[in-house]
Amino acid sequence: MRWALVKVSLAVTAMVVVAFAVPLGLVIREMARDRAFSNAEREAAAVAPALSITTDREQLERVVASAGSDAGMAVHIPASASGSGADTDTDAGTGTGGPTDIGRQRATDEDIAAVREMGRASTTEVGGGSTLLQPVALSSGEIAVVEVYVPESEVTNGVGTAWAVLAAVGAALIVGSVAVADRLGVRMVQPARRLVEGAHELGEGKLGSRVPVEGPNELRRAAVAFNSMADQVVQLLANERELAADLSHRLRTPLTVLRLNAASLGDGPAAEQTRAAVEQLEREVDTIIRTARDAKPQTAAAGPGAGCDAAEVVRERMGFWSALAEDEGRKWRVAGADRPVRIPVARTDLAASLDALLGNVFRHTAEGTAFAVDLHNGEDAVIVLVSDAGPGIPDPEAAMARGRGSGTDGSTGLGLDIVRRLAESTGGDVRIGSSVLGGTEVRIWIQLDGRTAPVRQRGHRGAVRRRRHPRTGSTFNRPRSLP
Repeated sequence: MRWALVKVSLAVTAMVVVAFAVPLGLVIREMARDRAFSNAEREAAAVAPALSITTDREQLERVVASAGSDAGMAVHIPASASGSGADTDTDAGTGTGGPTDIGRQRATDEDIAAVREMGRASTTEVGGGSTLLQPVALSSGEIAVVEVYVPESEVTNGVGTAWAVLAAVGAALIVGSVAVADRLGVRMVQPARRLVEGAHELGEGKLGSRVPVEGPNELRRAAVAFNSMADQVVQLLANERELAADLSHRLRTPLTVLRLNAASLGDGPAAEQTRAAVEQLEREVDTIIRTARDAKPQTAAAGPGAGCDAAEVVRERMGFWSALAEDEGRKWRVAGADRPVRIPVARTDLAASLDALLGNVFRHTAEGTAFAVDLHNGEDAVIVLVSDAGPGIPDPEAAMARGRGSGTDGSTGLGLDIVRRLAESTGGDVRIGSSVLGGTEVRIWIQLDGRTAPVRQRGHRGAVRRRRHPRTGSTFNRPRSLP
């Protein structure tokens, strides 16, 4: 917009300058020409009184010398009106005893004769300039012609300077109009740019971003509307957090009953596992309540050095799910979790993601279906693979979309979304494909270089990978022990 205003102002001002400067330049040239010939006419008029009194050569030469100069003025007297001195003088003019010529003749005899015949002044072009031929009536009734030479330099005297001044004024007008248009453009563009920056900041999660109300009326109204929208977004998010906290708090009552019932189960491995599960469920509910009550959004990692050991979390969660897998006769395997693997993800978030994926395996596959968890540590990323030997996912794209889970199988569609948000918080992603076991493989790509999450161009969340992932074969045997 700024450059558009500058271009429009430049074009309009240039047209106005050309429309006025060109005719004015031509007028100045004509005025200079008229001035030069007016001076020539005055010089010729100064000789006319002397010619009406006498035609004596010596007296006329003195008059010509006083009026102008012999180099710029000439007097042509016909032979019949010449005095005796003029008749016997053979050096003047043509060197004959003809007409008396005083000064240097530049005009042709034909032009002089034409002026005598017409009886009015005339101008003619000669080498280096022009001449003014002024007829003067003598006392004898004859017509003498006064010739005044007007050089070209006198005709154009001051024209170049005037044109230079006009050009400078025109350039100053153009520069001034461009500067004014640029300032007006800045006054319009800066509020619009601040509005765009505020929208980007709000989209990045900076809920305190507001736009100053300034600029033209339209942009001022847009800024007021944007600030009002931002306030409403903050209020809606606050209401959502309160609602999540309230809903989570309502779970405390059934959890209390469940904990009391678990305490009455007595001793035994099953009872201990049930009590441990109830305690973990209570901790998760407390975490949800604290997170929902917190006004600041939680990030995956708090800063440099923050995060967790992915291998430790994988071993811990597989130790929890191994008991249920043993009860259902499922073969399982853990690979790549024998050495520490640091990732920029909170421990609770990674544990929640693994529980969501493993819970889907137990919920959507038949008993006895094998599954595996592989952990791959690369230079710039860590990959967590959760695969199973079940029937697979018929529509991976719909599975990645939040909230599209069908109600018939008890799925809410939020499990994969938890995993997706975990990966995208580090700049990674989640892909669904086919595993070598014949079922589904979910790949979690966690970036280690701190890149921001990529901009999604598709309507669904995450990505879908159709090809098989190459992997070395291995048998599914339960490890003898897990740390």
